[in-house]
Amino acid sequence: MTEHKLLSSLTTLGTGGAAGALTEAFSEQEIIDAVRKADDAGEALLIIGGGSNLVIADDGFPGTVLRIASSGYTVESEDSCGGVSVVVQAGHNFDELVHTAVLHAWSGIEALSGIPGLTGATPVQNVGAYGTDVSATIASVRVWDRLRNAVQTFAHADLKFGYRDSILKQSTTAGSPRYVVLTVEFQLALGRMSAPIRYTELARVLGVEVGKRAYSLDVRREVLALRTGKGMVLDAGDRDTWSTGSFFTNPLVTADVARLLPADAPKYPAPDSGLIKLSAAWLIDRAGFAKGFGLEPGSVSSGRAALSTKHTLAITNRGTARTQDVLAVARAVRAGVAAKFGITLEPEPLLIGCSL
Repeated sequence: MTEHKLLSSLTTLGTGGAAGALTEAFSEQEIIDAVRKADDAGEALLIIGGGSNLVIADDGFPGTVLRIASSGYTVESEDSCGGVSVVVQAGHNFDELVHTAVLHAWSGIEALSGIPGLTGATPVQNVGAYGTDVSATIASVRVWDRLRNAVQTFAHADLKFGYRDSILKQSTTAGSPRYVVLTVEFQLALGRMSAPIRYTELARVLGVEVGKRAYSLDVRREVLALRTGKGMVLDAGDRDTWSTGSFFTNPLVTADVARLLPADAPKYPAPDSGLIKLSAAWLIDRAGFAKGFGLEPGSVSSGRAALSTKHTLAITNRGTARTQDVLAVARAVRAGVAAKFGITLEPEPLLIGCSL
């Protein structure tokens, strides 16, 4: 166990103060043992995987920080009718899993290429991009239930997946989950063709119509290119990638609210909700916040933090930012969008020991 390690070194944003204590777990049993030890001692517990979805206060986290470091996967079954069932350890790098799936002709998650972080975090927030979410391929999730002090398996229907949401997220408070993910089971189709392409921009670069399929290798290549162009693929030398990815979720609003927006505002039906999904990036841009907002002299962050120069949805650490600088940019953007459109943007990352 390490005392007082700066959490900025464990997050893609590169901010955050010290941990009261830091421990790493390399297996399911080590995860369970570490969680039980913290709970038995009455210590606050923060779970960290890849650190790509956390904004941690400059004061740090006073309790125990558990870094999940388990890895590997097991093919449970594979046949031409049912596809392949793959059980993945929570600490396995998610993009490595996507790459493995494409190489093995396991279809369904290729459009999620380049997403940073670990596999165990993906069901919590129902991670998604380019027209697909992990909920489309997750069959079950095994967890440690801290309240019942027992291992539990959630079937797909029990996870209550929604837009960037799940029962796992709903039961998490300030980064401390009731359910600690141990493994994730994916059910993937067999074949070298992708799942149907649902995202217009991706369909365009692939040269196919929306709803059609493409070779999964081509989908992965083009998704990585698109994400790189938006600063959404981690690169230590590119400050636009020092972020949590999208800082705000795309708002879900009623049709009455959507009708009040300009005609050119992107609007998409949100499946199974009766709501309309808007583009947070469009709202931010039309509210007057251009790429790079925050870099100008005398800005809210004095240039230490700013919107990405490639994409208005990411708030980036330009090299010397503290969490308070990142939050200053976020507050300015959120207030500006609310003033312009009457819509309050919600943060996508977990805010630990801080708030907007």
